[in-house]
Amino acid sequence: MTSLPPRANGELLLEAFRRYLRDHSLPVTHQREVVAAAVFFADRHISVGELERTLAAQGDHVGTATVYRTLELLTRAGLIQEHDFGEGFKRYEPLAARGYHEHLICLRCGRVVEFASERFERMSQLIAEEHGFRHHHHRWEIYGQCRDCQRRDAATLQATTFDREGSRR
Repeated sequence: MTSLPPRANGELLLEAFRRYLRDHSLPVTHQREVVAAAVFFADRHISVGELERTLAAQGDHVGTATVYRTLELLTRAGLIQEHDFGEGFKRYEPLAARGYHEHLICLRCGRVVEFASERFERMSQLIAEEHGFRHHHHRWEIYGQCRDCQRRDAATLQATTFDREGSRR
């Protein structure tokens, strides 16, 4: 069965980040909190560029170096995961409560769709066993074209075909 993974609880993640900073004798700053919140409450896998635009739109001025350092702290704290989907930049997603899930990545528009699949979980175990591996974890990424891009391509193709009278539309 395929389903959507559960969404992360941004407030709980923010509190966990504050606790991590305090436990490691690091300052809990406004800049770190707004960067963390932007990732925790994003409705997609967010890139640094998108993160900076989100912060600017909120009126929060955070330097690029601070953004990267905060993302590194969040990754070390185990609160976010970094992904490289082959786009030339990385994307980030919150981890808590999301469990194992997989990704569908559109090669046209860059859209990332998350899903959880019991079949993939079982298949991963079986494949590892077949090759004498003890399964620890895995990552499945499926690259292709999303439904919206397929529809746009179909509409473009239809618009460039000839109509019944033989004239180009």
